[in-house]
Amino acid sequence: MPTEPTEIPGYLAGTWTIDPVHSDVGFAVRHLMISRTKGRFTRFEGRIVTAGDPLKSEVTATIDMASVDTGSAQRDDNLRGPGFFDVEKHPTMTYRSTGVRADGDGFVLDGELTLKGVTRPVPLRLEANGFGMDPFAPEPAAGARAGFTATGEIDRTDFGVDFDGALPGGGVLLGEKVQIVLEVEAALQPEAGTIAG
Repeated sequence: MPTEPTEIPGYLAGTWTIDPVHSDVGFAVRHLMISRTKGRFTRFEGRIVTAGDPLKSEVTATIDMASVDTGSAQRDDNLRGPGFFDVEKHPTMTYRSTGVRADGDGFVLDGELTLKGVTRPVPLRLEANGFGMDPFAPEPAAGARAGFTATGEIDRTDFGVDFDGALPGGGVLLGEKVQIVLEVEAALQPEAGTIAG
């Protein structure tokens, strides 16, 4: 159970900025009870503070809800509307961590998600994929990178996204459970960062 920074190869303590070019904020939801529709948000920003003790690390992130992309312009317009995300009134979604727990061979990131003005606790399963250097960085001090994968699930109705299209044969058009998959690459801010161990 990785509770010490030396158990995470190359672990660096410092402040990191999420790189949107090399990161992905994705989600998936059941459609017609028979398939899974996937989407992503293309505009977001965030900060990760990795502490000397990984369990004291912190994460904050903000997502531009208008940047939703499911591969269908018509569907994306519907999602931006008042029946779903209502981006005119609630342009962003935010996540703020409240703690980190070791769990098996990974971690659980506890935090609060705010969507459409509603805040709920949402834990995410967190995997530290590694720490390394970008050989194409303009200078060595700016080359440190960290990679993480986070997964979780929310009930969209908990956040007021309560569209409920009933199907003639039973069931609903859109599932209530939404799976979250985050692939994050972050860049170390040059003024901070120390190798733990």
